[in-house]
Amino acid sequence: MEHRSNKRAVLGIILVLVGAALIAFNLNLFPFGIRTIIFSWQMILIVIGLVFLISKENKTVGWILIAIGGFFLIPEIVNIPYSWGWRRLFWPLIFIIVGILILFRGGRHHHRNNGETLDEDSIDDLSMFGGGQRMITSQNFKGGKVTSIFGGSQFNFKRASLAKGRNVIDVLSLFGGSKFIVPRDWDIKVEITSIFGGFSDKRNPDPNVVYDPSKQLVFKGVVIFGGGEVQDY
Repeated sequence: MEHRSNKRAVLGIILVLVGAALIAFNLNLFPFGIRTIIFSWQMILIVIGLVFLISKENKTVGWILIAIGGFFLIPEIVNIPYSWGWRRLFWPLIFIIVGILILFRGGRHHHRNNGETLDEDSIDDLSMFGGGQRMITSQNFKGGKVTSIFGGSQFNFKRASLAKGRNVIDVLSLFGGSKFIVPRDWDIKVEITSIFGGFSDKRNPDPNVVYDPSKQLVFKGVVIFGGGEVQDY
């Protein structure tokens, strides 16, 4: 409850600040140069990053978004000669960010065969520039981490069972995404933050299905320029 209250407070403050900025914009209270900086895609990334930092949702992603937004905002503030090739630093910066994410999240990266079976109670998976299909058969599955960077994998939980309580899969997708196939009677909750991407629950609703309230699988995390989905087939 306290966590939700903090998130609502942060959202409320941001909406108030955005509203105040729009009023000032419509009244021409901002000089033109400042106006173009405040209402730019770089500033949007910085604001989103600040939201992550303040709400303590994912500080690593917050700092990364602030770094990207700040980096590309510098040419708008400082007169940098075109010959410096500032824009050509975009992809090197992306690779640096990917490296930082890998260092912070860890995970295992190896060649996967389609239909590979994994009988472990948690997963810690990293898909980079590729992916594969995995069948999870654990009868006491507790969640884990799934990181997709320029790639993604498919996870099939049809032969698995959840552990008691709240089980969390922490998802991070950057220019990639993953698919999760779950049994129809699993209680699923999606708490993914999407930035220029999306993560959706595409299960077909069935009024005859009875969920077990003692077991729940929660998808948390961030999707940036990527996607993901939960299916039941």
